Amino acid sequence: MDISILEDIGLTNAEIKVYLSLLELGSSTAGPIIEKSGLQSSVVHATLNKLVEKGLLSFIKEGQRRHYQAANPQHIVEFINNKKERFEEILPELLLKQKLSKEKPEVTVYRGINGIKELLMELLEAGGKEHHTFGSTKESLMMTDGFWVNYHKKRAALGIKAKLLFNESLRGWCEGYKHPLAEVRFIKEKTEQFTETIIRNNRIGLIIWTEVPKGILIHDSIAANSYNFFFNNLWKKAHQ
Repeated sequence: MDISILEDIGLTNAEIKVYLSLLELGSSTAGPIIEKSGLQSSVVHATLNKLVEKGLLSFIKEGQRRHYQAANPQHIVEFINNKKERFEEILPELLLKQKLSKEKPEVTVYRGINGIKELLMELLEAGGKEHHTFGSTKESLMMTDGFWVNYHKKRAALGIKAKLLFNESLRGWCEGYKHPLAEVRFIKEKTEQFTETIIRNNRIGLIIWTEVPKGILIHDSIAANSYNFFFNNLWKKAHQ
C-alpha cells in the first residue's frame, strides 16, 4: 500500500506506523503496538498521545492500562477538512502579505503635455473606488476642456466616484462643466499653488503646471494612504 498520501497530509512516519498497526490489531494496549510497529517504546507512547490529540485514535482505561483503538479511516477526511478550515482562516492574511511583498514602490517621471496625458491614463486604470484630487488650478486647462470632460466621462463609466478639490480660480470653469459622479469643493487661498495631486487606489500623481508641465507617478500603497488622510482633512475644511 502506498502510504505517501498520509505523509502528504501531515502525518509523521511514526504516526503512520502506529495508526496502521492499530488498524490491524483492533483494540490494543501499547505493548503489541510497539512490537508490530517496530518502534521504540518512548516513540510509540509519544505518538499515541499525538494521534489521540489529532482525533485519529481513541482509548479506554482499564485500571492503569490504556486500550487504544484506531479511528475509522473515514475520519481522516474530517482531519483533512479541519486542517483546510484552519488554513482558510489565515489565508486572507497570507494573501495580503504576498501582495505587499510584490508591490514594490515605483516612481515614474513625465514631461510635457503628452507625458501628463500618459500619467493621467495610468491613474485612470489604477482601479480603486474613488478618485481624489486637490490643488487643481486654472493652469491645468492647458490640457483643454475637451480632454478633462472626456477623462471624467471615462472615470464615471468605470463606476468610480470623484472628490475634486479645486483652487478657487477654477470655480467659473466648473459652473460650465459638470463632471458625472463627482463632488466639487474649492480651496480659498491668497496665493494659488501650481502643484496638483491626484490619488487613485495605490497610486499618487503629482503634476506641476508650469509652461512645460512635469509629472511624477508614485506607486506605493502606504504613501497613497497617507495622502488620502491629508486629502480628507482638506476636504472637510473646503468650501462648496
